[in-house]
Amino acid sequence: METLDFRITGMTCDHCASSLQSALGKVDGIRNAIVSYPARHASVAVEAGIQAETVIEAIRAKGYGAQLDSKTPGLKTGKGAALKVVIIGSGSAAFAAALRVAEEGATVTIIEAGTIGGTCVNVGCVPSKIMIRAAHIAHQQAHHPFPGVQANRPQIDRAALVTQQQRRVEELRHDKYEAILETNPSINLLRGQARFIDAHTLEVTQVNGTVKQLAADRILIATGRSASIPATSGLAGTPYWTSTTALIAEQLPKHLLVYGASVVAMELAQAFLRLGSEVTVIARSTVLSKEDPAIGAGLQAALEAEGMRILTHTRVDNVRYDGSRFHVDVGSELLSADQLLVATGRQPNTAALNLQAAGVAMDTTGAVVIDAHMRTSVPHIYAAGDCTNQPQYVYVAAAAGTRAARNMVGEDATLDLSAMPEVVFTDPQVATVGLTEAQAKAQLLDVDSRTLSLDNVPRALANFDTTGFVKLVADKKTGRLIGAQILAAEAGEMIQTAALAIRNGMTVQELGDQLFPYLTMVEGLKLCAQTFFKDVKQLSCCAG
Repeated sequence: METLDFRITGMTCDHCASSLQSALGKVDGIRNAIVSYPARHASVAVEAGIQAETVIEAIRAKGYGAQLDSKTPGLKTGKGAALKVVIIGSGSAAFAAALRVAEEGATVTIIEAGTIGGTCVNVGCVPSKIMIRAAHIAHQQAHHPFPGVQANRPQIDRAALVTQQQRRVEELRHDKYEAILETNPSINLLRGQARFIDAHTLEVTQVNGTVKQLAADRILIATGRSASIPATSGLAGTPYWTSTTALIAEQLPKHLLVYGASVVAMELAQAFLRLGSEVTVIARSTVLSKEDPAIGAGLQAALEAEGMRILTHTRVDNVRYDGSRFHVDVGSELLSADQLLVATGRQPNTAALNLQAAGVAMDTTGAVVIDAHMRTSVPHIYAAGDCTNQPQYVYVAAAAGTRAARNMVGEDATLDLSAMPEVVFTDPQVATVGLTEAQAKAQLLDVDSRTLSLDNVPRALANFDTTGFVKLVADKKTGRLIGAQILAAEAGEMIQTAALAIRNGMTVQELGDQLFPYLTMVEGLKLCAQTFFKDVKQLSCCAG
């Protein structure tokens, strides 16, 4: 027999404790339970072979939260061994979870079939933002609003840029991922392709062809996503680019066709445009179609002013490659270009996992369905990151991985995405948080909104760059801020202020009354908030 101690949340009185104690006493395998409301604590004597998770599930069934108390010696299964955690994938969600459960005494095995580090550091956030920054510098040299500073069109050495970019990728991959594996004895790496045999057992086909089986007490699926390629006639077999290959291409195409108009497509399209390529974007609907329509329209106008051609509501009927050029039939015309970038979305990397054998539910796209606790349809199997039905952002993945790990060891952690900021790194940038006006109305909320053009923001005027706007959405009855959409050069640096305001339930009056430093772009949030109750055109430039 073994005694396990738990911290209990959700009890409001002694009666809660007595009813929980009674319920636990009726669970098979529990010999005795003592629950204290003042201490928010339960001491539970269990028979050999009974795991802590069994007790936690019984406590949750009564409507309370439970976490294995740190004074319980080590993180143990009911058999007295350290908890065995297997994590499939090695990106941000995987490492966040691995570090957390290792801190709690678990033994961790990370299974990785490809490159350590996942999407962000290798083929996503890091290399793309380096490329975007280089393209921004090149553009600023040739195009800026100051007549007293001579503009120069720079010579672009794409190969040198890629070398620098990939060197930084390798540095970060080593410092943030590989070095952790080298220095943390509780986390082991197993290279190979994983598939489920049953809900507790995985089979890993290693690089040398040998197959190894692993049994686990807890499992985290964190396999990410990869480019989704449409079944367009003629496309298969051609040397088209995905975002991964585009980022490491050492030659700039004279003319680049980009099929897609979402985040990845627009970021890379502008980067190549600014590095010297002619760029044509083929949008199946509109630019950034999931955002407020004014965002997409404003960004499209800005990019077209730079020389990009954007075809909206256009489908590709056929693709032909003649050995040197792509010929893309869009119905109304035949487009020809040196290179074609396909950026029409990303699909979950779940097909090879045999999730059906474990009973893990997926949606129609193949994404793992999880709840607010990062649990799948199987209680001891968790999932986090881009392979799930959560938003595809690295900071969401990392936060989800940490919370999944906390729940593996008995906590009751959730991930609240109601004030999740999003940024698109075009120029001007797009940044949003909370609800758009249309989303709020779809939820039958009575809302009010204001849009402030950047020619009302002193810093934008001083920069001679007034492209864009700030839009705020508020609950009409309470004045509480519920959404913000920004199109501005520094939108990504502005949006967290709005996120914090939403998170803390601030009204637009309270936001408008805050002190904002002058001259900053984030002051645009204050000014937009003030438009709900005054005419900012009648204020002096730094009026409070």
